[in-house]
Amino acid sequence: MSALKNDTFLRALLRQPTEYTPLWLMRQAGRYLPEYNATRARAGDFLTLCKTPDLATEVTLQPLARYPLDAAILFSDILTVPDAMGLGLYFSQGEGPRFERPLRDEWEIRDLSAPDPTDHLGYVMDAVRSIRRALDGAVPLIGFSGSPYTLACYMIEGGSSDDYRHIKTMLYRRPDLLHRVLEVNTRAVTDYLNAQIEAGAQAVMIFDSWGGSLTPHGYREFSLDYMERIVSGLIKEREGRRIPSIIFTKGGGNWLEAMAGAGADAVGLDWTLDIGEARRRVGDRVALQGNLDPCALHGTPESIRAEAERIVDAYGNHPGHVFNLGHGISQFTDPANVAVLVDAVHSRSRAIRAGA
Repeated sequence: MSALKNDTFLRALLRQPTEYTPLWLMRQAGRYLPEYNATRARAGDFLTLCKTPDLATEVTLQPLARYPLDAAILFSDILTVPDAMGLGLYFSQGEGPRFERPLRDEWEIRDLSAPDPTDHLGYVMDAVRSIRRALDGAVPLIGFSGSPYTLACYMIEGGSSDDYRHIKTMLYRRPDLLHRVLEVNTRAVTDYLNAQIEAGAQAVMIFDSWGGSLTPHGYREFSLDYMERIVSGLIKEREGRRIPSIIFTKGGGNWLEAMAGAGADAVGLDWTLDIGEARRRVGDRVALQGNLDPCALHGTPESIRAEAERIVDAYGNHPGHVFNLGHGISQFTDPANVAVLVDAVHSRSRAIRAGA
C-alpha cells in the first residue's frame, strides 16, 4: 500500500494539530452526482453496484475527482451484514430497503449467527483492497458499518419504520430476544470492521441512525453499550498507524458525554447541536465530526459559505474537528454547492490557524 500523501483527516481524529479542518461528507458518493447515476444505471441495480468491487471502486472515487476532499469512504450499504445472515435484502422502487424474512419468531432469533466476513462479505473486502490501490495514498479510506441497534431495527421491522413498533414491542415485552439479536450483531460488526481494517481501511465509523429513537435508559442499554463493545474489540493499529474509530448517533446530542466515554476517537454530531457547545462539554476527550444541516446545501453560495464558516468558527482554533454534514447528503443537492462548501471550510479554517 502506498504511503499517505494527505493524512490530515487521520490526524484530526486523533486530536493532533492540522493546517486546516479536514472535510468529507456522509454519502458523498451518491445520487446527487450525475456520474454516480450513470454508473448505477450501468450496474442495473443498487445491490449489484455494491457487490461488484470494480463498480464500488469507481463510485467511491467519483467525488474525489470533483472535490479536494480529505477522505474517501467505502461505497457499500449498512444492510450487507444482515443480508449475509440470510434475511433476504432487496430494494423496491420508491420503497427503500426491505427484508424478505424479518426477525419476528423466537426460533429465528435463536438460530441467528454472525457471518464470516471474509466469506459471505468477501466482495466488500475486495472493494476495500481495490479502492486502496486506486487511491494510491492520496487520502485515507474509511470503512463503516451500521450499529447493532440500527441493524436490529431493519432486521426486526423488515425495513425502515416511522414508529419502530415491532422492535420496541420486543424491547418492552421480550428484551432477552432483542439482546440476543444485538449480541449477534455486535459480533458480526466487530468481525466485519476488523476485516475491513485488515483489507486496508484506515479509519472506521459506526452509523447508529436510529439510536436517537430510544429513551435515555434504552439508548445506554440497547445501543451505546453494544457500540462500546465493538470499539473495544477493534484492531487499533495497522501499517504502523493508529486506526481511529468514529461513532455517530443521529439525534444523540442529549447523550454526548456518554458517547464521548465509549472509547471511540471521535463522535459524529447531527445538526441539532452547536458544535462549540459540544466541544466545551467533551473537552479534549474525543474529536468531533460534523455538523452542517444537509439542507443548507440547497441554499445560495453565500448562505452555504456563511453556514460553513459559522461551524468552523464555533469550533474554534482547536485540534480535533472533522467537518461533515449532520447526516447524509441529499440526492437533490446541486454538485456546484458542494464545491462552495469544500472551499469555504478549507479556506476559513486555514485563516483561523494562521490567526487571521
